[in-house]
Amino acid sequence: MSKAVALIVDDEADIRELLEITLQRMGLKAMSAGSLIEANEHLARQSFDLCLTDMRLPDGSGIELVTQIQKKYPGIPVAVITAYGSAQAAVESLKAGAFDFVSKPIDLTILRKLVDTALKLKNAGNGSDGGLLGQAPAIDALRALIERLARSQAPVHITGESGTGKELVARLIHTRSPRAEAPFVPVNCGAIPAELMESEFFGHVKGAFTGATRDKAGLFQAAEGGTLFLDEVGDLPLHMQVKLLRALQERSVRPVGAETEFPVNVRIISATHKNLAALLTEGSFRQDLYYRLNVIEVRTPPLRERPEDIPLLAAAILTKLAKTNGLPATPTLDAEAQKHLQSYAFPGNVRELENLLERAVTLSDGSHIAASDLKLRNDGACAVAAPAAAAAAAAVVAPHGGAGLESQMEDMERRAILEALEKARYNKTKAAALLGMSFRSLRYRIKKLNIE
Repeated sequence: MSKAVALIVDDEADIRELLEITLQRMGLKAMSAGSLIEANEHLARQSFDLCLTDMRLPDGSGIELVTQIQKKYPGIPVAVITAYGSAQAAVESLKAGAFDFVSKPIDLTILRKLVDTALKLKNAGNGSDGGLLGQAPAIDALRALIERLARSQAPVHITGESGTGKELVARLIHTRSPRAEAPFVPVNCGAIPAELMESEFFGHVKGAFTGATRDKAGLFQAAEGGTLFLDEVGDLPLHMQVKLLRALQERSVRPVGAETEFPVNVRIISATHKNLAALLTEGSFRQDLYYRLNVIEVRTPPLRERPEDIPLLAAAILTKLAKTNGLPATPTLDAEAQKHLQSYAFPGNVRELENLLERAVTLSDGSHIAASDLKLRNDGACAVAAPAAAAAAAAVVAPHGGAGLESQMEDMERRAILEALEKARYNKTKAAALLGMSFRSLRYRIKKLNIE
């Protein structure tokens, strides 16, 4: 098996020598260049599996080389060597298409991990669509972007409304990347109490505080070699934003109570449904952290912008529901029901579609779903992609001070089922007949609603 070949571009001879020795000890063949011109000559003569380039070169910059390789040799991952503490240069290199960056003085442990990850790129990216269903142009563009991001280590920030699949996109970027064999660790930043955040993220040592009876690894350690997904990152308190920024800049963490930091190899993907730019203006989110996380922004489109995908999504959801509930066949939507779904604004997006179809399966005969089974409200006011209609739909979902439509419907169903059971003297077969549903659907709904 032939050795992987790396191109090292740096005008300092001692740096080139250090990198050559390190890579050769890793089993790679290394070639060096001291300028852009020399690097381009090497690239024209032979193929490379990896390129390491300094940011400052005598006849140009590392970013110029990144751009050139992206255009002419897109299969070569490029890592940029930046000056210590030069966060802006690192961000610029990643935006230009660099695979990753490493700061001077070069930490050889971090460098080896970077090289290992880069060499895994050849075998990355195989697999299915991971559940990202749809044929709308916005979804095709999103798939293409995911493929490009999977080949990079740049921090990604995913924006989008609730229920649009932000975590699904983050998982796809991870599973199609060279980090796929390592953990994907999702965390909801808004669900961790402020006083426990530092310990949860960075871990703690025994005796660090009352109740710390043993050493505990944090989320960064749990995601070592893989991806840490920070959902609802806009909910992080300011004191934690400072500590997270340092961890990202230094690529190291210090457990609570520990005296030293240790390096971590983790890719960060963040997401929020909030407007981080507005939080910046308010002063509740740090600008330096924002630019560190938001190197590349990905937007997940709302369902109302891709109504042509609703039949495909509905069919997949119904297939899953049939399997979960043990139905003899997958329920089908009639033409009128499908039309109703495609004209609805879906303020809750795909998550709302899932809940709606689950309820419809229960209320239907179990094999055929009519428009009346959907129980959509204000259909006429929910024209797709109309802002006023979307606002009206949102008002329907959370009327009366925030009581959601789903919980209201469940309360109504619970009362109706209890009344039918009482009338049928708790004979479920008779109660199902009174309710106009199958025995299987009634049994499932009793379990779903926790009816004793």
